[in-house]
Amino acid sequence: MAERDRLRDYRGKRDFDRTGEPRGRGVSPGDGPRFVVQIHDASTMHFDFRLQVDDVLKSWSVPKGPSADPKDKRLAVPTEDHPLEYEEFEGVIPRGEYGGGTVIVWDHGTYEPLSHDRQGRPVDFARSLERGHATFRLSGSKLRGEYALTRFRGGRDGEEAWLLVKRAGDTARTHGAPDPRRARSAVSGRTLAQVASDAAGE
Repeated sequence: MAERDRLRDYRGKRDFDRTGEPRGRGVSPGDGPRFVVQIHDASTMHFDFRLQVDDVLKSWSVPKGPSADPKDKRLAVPTEDHPLEYEEFEGVIPRGEYGGGTVIVWDHGTYEPLSHDRQGRPVDFARSLERGHATFRLSGSKLRGEYALTRFRGGRDGEEAWLLVKRAGDTARTHGAPDPRRARSAVSGRTLAQVASDAAGE
């Protein structure tokens, strides 16, 4: 599927004359597939978890953010694909626009796909997501180690939902999601309030 088509929903929800979000130019991948976790103070505070799959960032809204505790299964609700440049987006989406509110980059880095079939053979990561279960190893400044995304059907309206869980037995040192209002950006070191204040002063 063409990159332009994969971002159709993303672009259709945004007025790029008003929002500073990237339109998406299809930048070339770097050293390995990327991930980013952003804190988004919109109508409800939440974390956005994004994994690079081919030329887009597959995205999930995670209300409580990723956990460092394997017993803690975090709800992850899929959202529209985002452009690769969104990994670097930090700022304020104007009120009245889709997703209006402040965004900071809480963590980012690379990840290694780990999905295998029952015979132990590697499975294409995009295909493993299509099948509803994908495992991967995160290498960020805060999140490290093996995680899994598993799809399930929940809710009265039948909306698709996933669980984001850290693998049991993984000893990689990692940080769970903090109090969002105290969290600092991995890019600028600023809090949500500081990013909002800086934007208001521009």
